[in-house]
Amino acid sequence: MKKIANYAVSALSVTAIVFSVATFCETKAAPQEPEVQEMSTATAAQPVDLTYAAEKALPSVVHIKYVQNSKIQTVEVQSDPFEDFFNDPFGGFFGRGQRGQGGTRKQQVQTPKKTATGSGVIISTDGYIVTNNHVVDGADELTVTLTDNKEYSARIIGTDKTTDLALIKIDGKNLPAIRIANSDNVKIGEWVLAIGNPLGLNNTVTAGIISAKARTLGANGVESFIQTDAAINAGNSGGALVNTNGELVGINAMLYSQTGSYSGYGFAIPTTMMNKVVEDLKQYGTVQRAMIGISGRDVKTQVDIEKEEGKESDYGTMEGIYVAEVVESSAAAEAGIEKGDIITEVDGQKVTKFGDLSGIIAQKRPGDKVTLTYLHNKKKHSKEITLRNEQGNTKVVKNADLDVLGADFREITKEQKQQLEIQFGLEVIKVNGGKMKEAGIPKGFIIQRVNDEPMKTIEDLQDAVKNASTSREPVLIVKGLFPTGKRGYFIIQLQNE
Repeated sequence: MKKIANYAVSALSVTAIVFSVATFCETKAAPQEPEVQEMSTATAAQPVDLTYAAEKALPSVVHIKYVQNSKIQTVEVQSDPFEDFFNDPFGGFFGRGQRGQGGTRKQQVQTPKKTATGSGVIISTDGYIVTNNHVVDGADELTVTLTDNKEYSARIIGTDKTTDLALIKIDGKNLPAIRIANSDNVKIGEWVLAIGNPLGLNNTVTAGIISAKARTLGANGVESFIQTDAAINAGNSGGALVNTNGELVGINAMLYSQTGSYSGYGFAIPTTMMNKVVEDLKQYGTVQRAMIGISGRDVKTQVDIEKEEGKESDYGTMEGIYVAEVVESSAAAEAGIEKGDIITEVDGQKVTKFGDLSGIIAQKRPGDKVTLTYLHNKKKHSKEITLRNEQGNTKVVKNADLDVLGADFREITKEQKQQLEIQFGLEVIKVNGGKMKEAGIPKGFIIQRVNDEPMKTIEDLQDAVKNASTSREPVLIVKGLFPTGKRGYFIIQLQNE
């Protein structure tokens, strides 16, 4: 589980049984009624009817079992000089053994098998399911169980750590897909249900209200959370936050707690953000993330910081985004936005805090145009800018795979490890063309590190290529050994289409 801020915890459940005492409110359920116009007909103590919402949404929320198999890993441990001497009295002189520098040595250990559970939401009748990235990250096996106890093996279509969302797929037909609502329309104080599998208890529903919108916690790269007081616990990760019509308004992601258990604050990723991520993962395999090119904070936070430093500030408003830094050659820089400016609107939508800005831009793609309204020296300005990707252009960013390298690889053999006195590496067994040939990497070269990450498996190399291809600098720095034992390195430029 991940911890953020003052113990903000992802709601993924490990395989442990936890018992707790809960308070239940009696509610029935029916479709949401039109807004009451006459104040005299409304009763403050009237219970909200939520049984209709639960009945509609429950079949769409699934249980996800995560399995990560046991693996052999090489780790550095503190050396015991006496044990080392008796095991190999001449190792220190002739360089044998696996001792590292600074009193450490390398040792192979077997990691235990890991299992955990989370939740997911069926969003299409043919088996697409949305969940959290942290529910599926690193999984070797994923098993999805529906409310009728049917089980399916799931495969990962795509993940996005920046928003903590993942899209998985099961092979099924006529599945109970949830209806998706526009999360921008939810209101603070509106009743919602959180549905999932908390603490090992399947098909659990809790009720509460929308406590706040556009919350940022510093947990993920892009955040604009819906805050709710509907109880969210370990195991609720990836589950549904629904309105009184049983429509999805958010994907439950984490709780804010000093104990690791629910204490009044839960957070969900809004459907406006989810829809964009899902569409991108289906179409491109990775999220097309648009950027203005600034870093900043709520203007009130900036004023408070300056007050603590003994400064008095007047930016002409207390609502908006204080621009703390402008990225060179970014869309914001070209528009003339400067440090100290205050962004107040995007396309006419008011932004009072950073979560508002993140939520709007998260729905955009590179190449989209937006109009920024901002204050410069307290004077109002509006400019249209073209959003760019992390690499500073408007091209589609695609996940590259090993095919782009144009080579075949295999993990080095035990004999190669002994001969070259190394513990891991990938041998280039064939160069067909592509980026490997362009970089001059020959057959027989043993890749040990790519962008400073160890290459122990083919999957490690795949991850390195994928991560580099979507980064600001799509470059692979490949370090390793020639068959003679001589060390060398190469630079591979990954170009996007």
